[in-house]
Amino acid sequence: MSNTSMQPGTVTLIKNVTAATMTDAQLGLIEQAAIVAHNGVIQWVGRENALPMEYQHLVLASEERQSATIIDGHGMLATPALTDCHTHLVWAGSRANEFRQRLHGASYQDIAEQGGGILSTVRATRAASEDALFRMTLPRAKALLSQGVAHVEIKSGYGLSLDDELKQLRVARRIGDALPLRVSTTLLAAHALPPEFANDSDGYIDYVVREILPAAANQGLVDAVDVFCEQIGFSREQTDRVFRAAKQLGIPVKLHAEQLSDQDGAALMASYQGLSADHLEYLSDKGIRAMADAGSVAVLLPGAFYFLRETKLPPIQALRDAKVPIAIATDANPGSSPLIQLPLMMHFACTLFQMTPEESWLGVTKHAAAALGDHQQGTLAPNQRADIALWDLESPEAMCYEFGINPLRHLLIGGEQVSKDQLA
Repeated sequence: MSNTSMQPGTVTLIKNVTAATMTDAQLGLIEQAAIVAHNGVIQWVGRENALPMEYQHLVLASEERQSATIIDGHGMLATPALTDCHTHLVWAGSRANEFRQRLHGASYQDIAEQGGGILSTVRATRAASEDALFRMTLPRAKALLSQGVAHVEIKSGYGLSLDDELKQLRVARRIGDALPLRVSTTLLAAHALPPEFANDSDGYIDYVVREILPAAANQGLVDAVDVFCEQIGFSREQTDRVFRAAKQLGIPVKLHAEQLSDQDGAALMASYQGLSADHLEYLSDKGIRAMADAGSVAVLLPGAFYFLRETKLPPIQALRDAKVPIAIATDANPGSSPLIQLPLMMHFACTLFQMTPEESWLGVTKHAAAALGDHQQGTLAPNQRADIALWDLESPEAMCYEFGINPLRHLLIGGEQVSKDQLA
């Protein structure tokens, strides 16, 4: 696999690895592999003993120019760097008290109806300054980076006012500037009903559509638009209004769908050619067919399933049968998934959802990147960004089998090695 158009620049050669290219359902494994990247883009992947002469010459010439990086993987596993395609990383406050309430029998919906849940985080996030929110978010983002994550989606949704939603999105952009982490921002202003609009959900959707969404778009702060379409969130009709507004602005959509009930949200998202529908425990056959036809990704969030002690499994086999791509994400947030550990989600996907290790790997690489509309990451193949992780693992399934010890040894983002200090 090669791309032969070469110009002078920085070259990286990774050799002596087992490469999981993520190019097929069996992870596209290549033993005794090598990877050549040039100016941050993968040029060639294959068996090391088949390295074409042109790339051998390129590496030698680059060494002479002192613009070559050669990494001996010593038999390690090389994969695309990971993508966490659903997070709520920017928040203030703690909801440990709600954890205690649930252990005493309260449901997620009970807590929300009592003024807790999302609104408790909204109050804390509104009270925090932008700089304070940045300081709180940075360690969370660094934690993901240290696990081999190169691309993360960060949602708003804890501001629920024009100023506070924009504040959250600015913090997300600042995270991308402060770290070698690629950040995609998602406007989730339609996450919950703020106290200013109590009993007036239509009025709040008007506010989102007429003020928050245009302002976020005009300031270049939003890469996608999301809605919590649920009985305790917003109706299908209200979701449709937000999606229409996003479409008029040329912004792709995604959806919190079918987590607690079937609101036919996934089918609505698919009608807009949306990137993904996420959660999906109550996803219907109609929704699955619509997602398959649209090419949308099903993002499963086993951390929330685990933390909320849910029992309704998402329809994994039906998604497989329909060939809907399945991604896995942390859903990192303070209320329902305070778990900032993407490899742990791979383990949960296998143990709780009975997904295979191969499906879990594809779910945090190729399919996760697709859920963010990113088609330049997620596989080890020519013309893909050189976002590459090297793991001290004997086999891919070992990542899903054992957790608690971080096997990451090298992380390259755009062909540049992330320093050990940044991974600590």
